[in-house]
Amino acid sequence: MLSLKYLIVSLADAYSMVLFVYVILSWFPTDRGILADVNRVLAKVCDPYLNLFRKLIPPIGGMVDVTPIIALLVLQFGVRLLVNLF
Repeated sequence: MLSLKYLIVSLADAYSMVLFVYVILSWFPTDRGILADVNRVLAKVCDPYLNLFRKLIPPIGGMVDVTPIIALLVLQFGVRLLVNLF
């Protein structure tokens, strides 16, 4: 059971890192080249999860998107709460 908990936490941590890289990559122009390809792959992995929060939380001032911060917090706290319950 302990190894299953460790696996779940490790997967959540890995997904958090993917989300973090996706957010950082969004600050740079990625029109073409390898960054564009990486951005496209990360968008397919991250956007479904982030869109859940984008429906609920509008951008601040029309430009600042805080949904990745909320999504990371929910993911980290949710997984740790789930693991500690079982």
